[in-house]
Amino acid sequence: AGDGFDGASAVHSHMTNTRMTDPEVLETRFPVRLNEFSIRDGSGGQGRFNGGNGIVRKLQFLEPMTVTMLSSHRIITPHGAKGGDAGAIGENSVIRANGEHQTLRGNDEISVLSGDVVVLKSPGGGGFGERKQKSVHKMKRKQF
Repeated sequence: AGDGFDGASAVHSHMTNTRMTDPEVLETRFPVRLNEFSIRDGSGGQGRFNGGNGIVRKLQFLEPMTVTMLSSHRIITPHGAKGGDAGAIGENSVIRANGEHQTLRGNDEISVLSGDVVVLKSPGGGGFGERKQKSVHKMKRKQF
């Protein structure tokens, strides 16, 4: 978000944060199935202008392999500006085929088996300005 505009949701932000490779490309190049690719509602910081929401990706692995991830804003929140709230931190985890849930670090390497699902939640953007200053124009636009 910035002075006069809301942040965009689900944006591609270089390879160390949110590389948004098309599902068809992922599933063609790697033994994975993309079970979910959605906007992470509520992850953008609130403000006069709201930060954009991140994404959720759930990748199910179809054979054993090693996964290496490089991601940021898993500990420190994406800051808001001029009184806007911070965006939500990102989260990485794996849900094993046996139901076990494991939280992963932002920069991590794990071995997965067939049926394991890696869940990637990208951070939301910080809001801009104090919420109490929301513009009348913005409130009217939200009613449509």
